[in-house]
Amino acid sequence: MPTETTRHGPLVLHLLRKHGPLTRGRLGALSGLSRTTLYDVVATLLDDGTVVASVPQATRRKRGRPAEVLALNPEAGRVLGIEFARDAVRVAAMDASHEIVGTAHEPHSADVAWPVRVDLAWRLADALTGGTLRSGGVKGIGVGIAGPPERSSLLTVRHGGVAELVRERFGTRAPVDHAARLAALAETVWGAATDGQDVLYLRLSHDVGGGLVVAGRLHHGAHGIAGQFGHITVDPDGTRCECGRTGCLQTVASVGAVLDACRSPDGPAMDLPELEAVLNSGDRTAHAVVARAGAHVGRVLADMCHAIGPDVLVVGGELVAACPAVMESIAHEVDAHVVRGPGPRPEVRSSRLGSFAAALGAVALHRQQPTTPLRHSVEAGIGA
Repeated sequence: MPTETTRHGPLVLHLLRKHGPLTRGRLGALSGLSRTTLYDVVATLLDDGTVVASVPQATRRKRGRPAEVLALNPEAGRVLGIEFARDAVRVAAMDASHEIVGTAHEPHSADVAWPVRVDLAWRLADALTGGTLRSGGVKGIGVGIAGPPERSSLLTVRHGGVAELVRERFGTRAPVDHAARLAALAETVWGAATDGQDVLYLRLSHDVGGGLVVAGRLHHGAHGIAGQFGHITVDPDGTRCECGRTGCLQTVASVGAVLDACRSPDGPAMDLPELEAVLNSGDRTAHAVVARAGAHVGRVLADMCHAIGPDVLVVGGELVAACPAVMESIAHEVDAHVVRGPGPRPEVRSSRLGSFAAALGAVALHRQQPTTPLRHSVEAGIGA
């Protein structure tokens, strides 16, 4: 059951960030909250140190009871979200008012050791927080790791795992989840699906995966592997997948699968910029490959709609960024295959958060408040 602070705390924090120090009376007028509700919310925020109260010097000289003002506590610390992607580290930072205040990233080769990746995350985070990491300027951290959950959870390094490495380097516990699943949460909180409570997100990247947000909460499933849409069979006679099965969605709709299908049999390997170039040139083979991938994705999403009935379908990842036309094929198949019911069909939307979706989702993972009004100002922080 949500508390008053869970429901209304983000609004109070947002108003203090927007307007600066405010009296309780002014804060009540701006928020529209009752005196009792505002008292309870402010008391909690004062107790946990997020907000501080003071009496301005000018007010102290006047007769009567001095007017106390409330302000955000600059020492309250920020929450960080870190994504360890296949070939990059991305970091997002949120302040005490639940505003995303900055993002940063740095690419690296895919074979970089995990201690080096964690050190890189630390340097990016320290720059985002103004060099305050050593002085306890971070209140918490969430972490997303690319790849299937089973691979992430079993990932071991010299110090016993990514979560342990992050804890040792940053000095605080860090919950870890699958990056694509966290992107689903971020799109619901800040991105393309802020108007949805039941959201299905699919990321077409080097791996194909995603996540479900059900009733505003991230869904993990009984064994923690929910969202493995890339291993749904779409072609029983197709290519063998790295999971050991045949014809998984990943074998036709991942970045690698599309690039391999687009290159000539004896030609060199392609990358995404080259794929964009051949698509823009009107290459029929490339357009057919992308349309085929989109058709398979659309039919999988249509079947998922029959199973779970989401409000919104969000598709993102590097393939969508490089080949926006894939969305036309996906939307066409969803429209053609979802059985018509009494309500509107789920809308297919492109990701709004792009490459920072998982890092932002890691922030929301730590906050564990995907249904509270955190949703008003993510744009200013992306790409900082």
